[in-house]
Amino acid sequence: VQLVESGGGLVQPGGSLRLSCAVSGFSAYSYYETWVRQAPGKGLEWLFSGLNDGQNTYYADSVKGRFIVSRDNAKTTLYLQMNSLKSEDTAVYYCAKWVPIGSKWEYYWGQGTQVTVSS
Repeated sequence: VQLVESGGGLVQPGGSLRLSCAVSGFSAYSYYETWVRQAPGKGLEWLFSGLNDGQNTYYADSVKGRFIVSRDNAKTTLYLQMNSLKSEDTAVYYCAKWVPIGSKWEYYWGQGTQVTVSS
């Protein structure tokens, strides 16, 4: 299983950026797609989770109304559209797939992509 994020970079405050998470080698019937980030010197911050069927989507309050998650029709790429970016959005962004298997979970993570919001 491989998850590869891309699309990060430097953007000015108020700007937009779209991150992509390309997935290969993954197959599961039901799973959660997730985005998290890690700001410099801080722990992981959960941003979004949603079932692969598009139901049960949840956004963190810190990004609700500014960030939108979507996926391509083939469900091989997950997107994170980030609008009205703020300096506090500066972080490494990770996509992940969380697969429930019985009472346990399997986690698959990408390598992360850096987003820097600065003028």
